[in-house]
Amino acid sequence: MSDLDTTFAALADPVRRAIITRLAVGDATVNELAEPFPISLQAVSKHLKVLERAGLITRGRDAQRRPCRLAPEPLAETADWIAAHRRRTEERYDRLAQLLAETKEQG
Repeated sequence: MSDLDTTFAALADPVRRAIITRLAVGDATVNELAEPFPISLQAVSKHLKVLERAGLITRGRDAQRRPCRLAPEPLAETADWIAAHRRRTEERYDRLAQLLAETKEQG
């Protein structure tokens, strides 16, 4: 599985995406991350492990706390991949629009 596949697989779950959104605001502990979800702390921990294995988060140590932190590199790589595909698609639509305009002028 490529890094991109791992990132997309990790982001496929809405709880994990919500955790990423929360960590974009700042570091948080597992308890803080679990607060808005109607799921067990153990379930949130499993989601965090998936995000950690995908390289999307890291866990630090601050005295007795283990805050989670967003690791932006995989998200940036994914955004670059999406942007490249978007550019190619837009270029194809632009060529199609140009062809349709030329066809309309001729017909």
